[in-house]
Amino acid sequence: AKEIFLNLSVPFEETRQSAVGVKRNTPQFTMILLPLLAVLLSTAGAFVSPWSRRTPSSTSKLHSLKPAALPLMDSGKALARSGEVLIDLTTNLDLYGGSLSACGACIRNCGDALAQAGASARMKTGVEIVIDELREGADCLKEGSLKLATAVDESNVDKDFELSKRLQAMIKPTQQAALRLEEAGASIMQRQSITVVGSHLIACGEAIDQLASSIVALSPDDKDAKLSSQRMNYCSTQMIIAGEELAGIKREKPKGKSWLKG
Repeated sequence: AKEIFLNLSVPFEETRQSAVGVKRNTPQFTMILLPLLAVLLSTAGAFVSPWSRRTPSSTSKLHSLKPAALPLMDSGKALARSGEVLIDLTTNLDLYGGSLSACGACIRNCGDALAQAGASARMKTGVEIVIDELREGADCLKEGSLKLATAVDESNVDKDFELSKRLQAMIKPTQQAALRLEEAGASIMQRQSITVVGSHLIACGEAIDQLASSIVALSPDDKDAKLSSQRMNYCSTQMIIAGEELAGIKREKPKGKSWLKG
């Protein structure tokens, strides 16, 4: 750098002398000045913010989640109701306040998180909320599976082995639903294809459907067991619809007046 500035003194001196009639050496001045400008420009580029050089990211992926917003929100509300009714069922089974009641509370909290995720999916700037709520719901279901394992132990202590067997059947689908929900949130965070997110939601809905069948098996003739299972079945259906919306799977619409039935 010192040598460059010393060399610059020559053209400046020649420029001063040209004012009194000395011929200016323009080519030499240009040959020295151009490399110096190139160095300065390249150095300035190093201080440009990395955010300005980043290629446009897919922050609009939340907009792609918008078709799944309503069914996901309906799914969450139905799951929350199912958890509340499951808590009421424990009163009928004389298990209120035990681990099965705690599992119902976890299911209810998961439903609240899913409903919030669906509501946030409608907003363009809520992608972080969607990710957090999906993973929060997954954590609630994980905790619920642990509570179910404790409920199995409690039933074994009470020597109610039939109930213990039925509770054991609820653990695996609860774990599968938790895993799929967590993978759905992680896939959004990792900017994976929207089809991948949809596939995780579909798998979660299928696991919840298995859980619904296990709940009604706790007490097949109890109205609360039936209601909890029905609400969870509806949750499963809406969850699968949300996944299909993202995966691009089109359902056949009812023809004629068949939509009036039921």
